[in-house]
Parts: sequence; C-alpha cells; structure tokens
Amino acid sequence: MEKTKKLRCPLGIPGGIIAALIGLVGIVWNIVNFDTFNLIISIALLLLALPFVRVTMMVHLANDRLDAIEEQLKSNI
Repeated sequence: MEKTKKLRCPLGIPGGIIAALIGLVGIVWNIVNFDTFNLIISIALLLLALPFVRVTMMVHLANDRLDAIEEQLKSNI
C-alpha cells in the first residue's frame, strides 16, 4: 500500500506566483500607458504577492520537516 502524504494548500504558491506575474505585467502596461493610479495598484499587488509566495513556501517546508521528525520519532519508539 502506498504511503499518502498529508494534503497541503495546493493553490498557495501558484496563486501567489500568478498574482506576482499579473502585478509585474500591470506595472509594465501602466508605465507604457502613463496611468499612474493603476500603476500604484499594480505595484501594491506585486509587493503583496511576493512575500505571500515566500511565506507559503516556508510554511510548506516547515510542515514537511515536522512530518519527517514525526516519522523519526515514531520509528524510534
């Protein structure tokens, strides 16, 4: 029987990357069209999405490490 891993949030990292790419495209688009208000919104989206991706990745790595530690403790007992 295959060992099943615990489910993680599947859309955290790809969703954050998509949001960062949309913000980056929005920045370029609004610079070309000289639209300052939407440029500010695109910059804000980019600045929110990049830390979101990093934090989500850190949480996933921490959960994987905790699962590995739990497996070691179970095998030692």
